[in-house]
Amino acid sequence: MIQSHYGEIYALTTAIFWTITATSFELAGKKVGSLSVNYIRLIVGFILISLFTTFSRGMFLPLDATAKAWIWLSASGLVGFVIGDLFLFQAYVEIGSRISMLIMALVPPITALLGFITMREVISFSNFIGMAITILGISLVVLVKNPEGKNFKFSHSIKGIVYAFIGALGQSLGLILSKIGMGNYNPFAATQIRILSGIIGFTIVFIFMKRWDKLKEAVKNKEAMKYITLGSLFGPFLGVSFNLLAIQYTTTGVASTITSIVPVLIIPLSILVFKEKISPKEIFGAIISVIGVSVLFVM
Repeated sequence: MIQSHYGEIYALTTAIFWTITATSFELAGKKVGSLSVNYIRLIVGFILISLFTTFSRGMFLPLDATAKAWIWLSASGLVGFVIGDLFLFQAYVEIGSRISMLIMALVPPITALLGFITMREVISFSNFIGMAITILGISLVVLVKNPEGKNFKFSHSIKGIVYAFIGALGQSLGLILSKIGMGNYNPFAATQIRILSGIIGFTIVFIFMKRWDKLKEAVKNKEAMKYITLGSLFGPFLGVSFNLLAIQYTTTGVASTITSIVPVLIIPLSILVFKEKISPKEIFGAIISVIGVSVLFVM
């Protein structure tokens, strides 16, 4: 029975890992900045996953990947890690990991829409209902009624919310590109290619922005490095790899549905670690958004 649900188990494990990594990277980002955190965590993640593949596959680098896999997975790394995560990590700093991950619940609806646009995948009526419920749940949290009038206003930084949305868009497109490029290829080796692409992308960003001094300061910050290492273990290494394992054993939709419970899982950590005061409306909104994602793919 368990064997028939490997994909679902991997997806649930991914959600737990991403909850830990989001909290760790928020702590690190507030100390040394999101750009440095992004770059360092990819390097640490690459070292960890390369050591793992050396023992598990007998290869330090994914030299057995096809040209197609390299092209599509590299594109996925650029879109997902460089563009998507660059904005997501800045959203952690602007509005915190809890609200950022709630907005990331938009990944499955966006993925469905991109699937329709790029591959003409059918979107059913229940899919639209699921999307509407997800957006409603998120709106309950990020929108509040303006006491001065009948209009609504954002309860958090608009810039942070936009950053998180761009992060969701990047992850959705990265997921589709990964699905195309990976096929039956080893998911850990596939993650290596994505991370390599991300490192190259961020190196170019650092060259143009001339932020090497900030990077040196970040490496010297022991507290930040502790959180970056923890986040790298559960993010680029274990989290991304288990997510790819999940979409190998089940559909992208089911995997996205299960991993979308992060906004609910992160609530206890937000209370314990950041001492956030979370209203019942925010908890209700997070649960509603997860229900919406479930309706999107399960019904």
